[in-house]
Amino acid sequence: MDAHWDDLRIFLAVARAESLSGAGRVLKLDPATVGRRIARLESALAAPVFVKSPQGYTLSAAGERLLAHVETAEQAMRAATDALAGPSESLSGAIRIGAPDGCANYALPQVCAAIAAENPDLDIQIVAQPRVVNLSRREADMAITVSPPTAGRLLVHKITDYHLHLVAAQSYLDVSPPIRGPGDLRGQRMIGYIPDMIFDAELDYLADLGVERVPLASNSVPVQLNLAAQGAGLCVAHDFALPNHPELHKLLTDRIALTRAFYLVRHQGDQRSERLNRLADAISEGLRDEVTRLQRLT
Repeated sequence: MDAHWDDLRIFLAVARAESLSGAGRVLKLDPATVGRRIARLESALAAPVFVKSPQGYTLSAAGERLLAHVETAEQAMRAATDALAGPSESLSGAIRIGAPDGCANYALPQVCAAIAAENPDLDIQIVAQPRVVNLSRREADMAITVSPPTAGRLLVHKITDYHLHLVAAQSYLDVSPPIRGPGDLRGQRMIGYIPDMIFDAELDYLADLGVERVPLASNSVPVQLNLAAQGAGLCVAHDFALPNHPELHKLLTDRIALTRAFYLVRHQGDQRSERLNRLADAISEGLRDEVTRLQRLT
């Protein structure tokens, strides 16, 4: 095989973006150039690495076999670059962190701000999405999740537990029927996730409470909490988010209390990178401390 590393790097980008144009945006190349480089790679390998369709580019059987080896090479090159850079007190380069939007809005910014202040040459990008960030497509270098993945070559580390409670604004409580126990939730106006957009069973809080109808719903935690803050209804809220919403009051704390956890997920091969290990430790420690601090304020 006479394949250039640069062609393999382009192969990785197309595999992750599933299109020439998507890979071109990442690589800052025009799609035609990306297509020529893929054709050159396939010629060198004497095998097609993608199956092309109107929906995009998917890996062929040969491409699937190639992908694991190229990702291993990518991780080895990253580790080698770190080693050649030598030890340094501060971190540099770019890091992209994926996180569910509750964490990304209410806890992770404080953590990343502190890390950035200590490492002025480090660029931090937070990908806040109401879904699981796809590490295999390199949407992020590491991800914070609410349940540990069970598939893939991944490093999974539990960061911390966090707590959630039923909350409402006083303006809603003033006009709603009395809420003395979980049974009184029937007939209340509930705020929660859009049912068919719940991307992890750990987020189906209202099902745990026996709630079947969600009159006000959003796939965004901040939108849910802002709806509750407007007196629109009841919702289940992260305790660490409540310092940002002092108008929300916890209800039935002795009867309704949920516990979930955050996990840090990384590519297995990234453990050879001292830089990424240090970043992972800083993010985990910082998020654990910040969640604890915020929960003490509620």
